[in-house]
Amino acid sequence: MTAETPVVEPTRAPPKPLRPWKVIVHNDDVNTYEHVIRTFIEVVRMDSEDALLKTIEVDKQGLSVVAMAHRERAELLQEQLQSRALTVTIEPD
Repeated sequence: MTAETPVVEPTRAPPKPLRPWKVIVHNDDVNTYEHVIRTFIEVVRMDSEDALLKTIEVDKQGLSVVAMAHRERAELLQEQLQSRALTVTIEPD
């Protein structure tokens, strides 16, 4: 009879959480409140009250962080918002 050598599974570190990125909408002189609010509701999935508050912030402060997401999602939101004529940047948090 032979003794079997136990199989030892290598230990792996748990995956690191993805770094959050800010999706920032900047003020412009082109888009109306109605357009920006509708865009936030449809693209960022905000409720109407949050969309209005973020739109006011963009207008009064010059910009607003409208979402926090991992990089790929932030890039997607940036593209979708830009396709609706908004000025958008992303940056790591």
